[in-house]
Amino acid sequence: MTDRTCATNQKVSIVVLTHSRAEELCRTLGHLLALPEQPAIIVVDNCSIDNTAERVQAEFPTVKFIRTERNLGAAGRNLGVDFVQTSYVAFCDDDTWWAPGALDTAAQLLDRHAGLSVLNARIVVGPEQKPDPACAAMANSPLAHQEEIGPLLTGFMAGAIVMRTAVFRQAGGYWDGFFIGGEETLLAMDILDAGGHIAYAPALVLHHWPSRLRHAQQRRRLTTRNAIWTCWLRLPWPLAWQRTRFLLMQLPDRRLRLGVLTEALTGTLKIVSKRRVLRPETCQLLSQVWRRHTS
Repeated sequence: MTDRTCATNQKVSIVVLTHSRAEELCRTLGHLLALPEQPAIIVVDNCSIDNTAERVQAEFPTVKFIRTERNLGAAGRNLGVDFVQTSYVAFCDDDTWWAPGALDTAAQLLDRHAGLSVLNARIVVGPEQKPDPACAAMANSPLAHQEEIGPLLTGFMAGAIVMRTAVFRQAGGYWDGFFIGGEETLLAMDILDAGGHIAYAPALVLHHWPSRLRHAQQRRRLTTRNAIWTCWLRLPWPLAWQRTRFLLMQLPDRRLRLGVLTEALTGTLKIVSKRRVLRPETCQLLSQVWRRHTS
């Protein structure tokens, strides 16, 4: 082990979120344990109903394994971060893994740029390593370019980032009310509002082999509902309603739009009790990016 590797594994831990995807998770853990950085790995098992627990404990005894009593969705990551003892935490899902050297690069960049809170990796998909379309959008961000890293962002992808552990904790982690789908948007807003910066760092590579065990329609419904809730939680009401209309119109049919809006409205009391409006500067930053993506 090199001195640099020793330094990296003392700075970065990985939190992996999973639910009933034992095969995919074991493939991911095989890749993560082979990383030259040798980071601590923490798996949060969201109450899987397959043999995830048995396989991980038998095949990967060096991995910290946490099994929840119920499926917490994205908020399960909060439990993983509770066990992180390093300055930086990298996240991935059970169908993604970090490329060799990515965590070392991330640690060096965060060491050198104290104002940066989150680095979003460049994602390559499948064995062909095709670029994820989301990376093109991040690369074309209208915000300033961070020297030696990449463009600044107003958001990130939850399973493809390295962030400062203290920033995650100070922002409160993921809200359990969302369950899953677009949960990172609220956290990104709060990080920005506290003065943090998020950047796209294409030098960091993350592999994504999308799981076939997905419920695409349910995920789209929850993602849109959560996006609407996020608007109501943090934006001034005129901007919140403007964004709500935009988000609803992205859905393919009227019945689905009505269903999502009805579901969003059922959470009104919960939202109002948690509502905190962002600073005007943060809202202006968000609007600048939204205008680029809708023009």
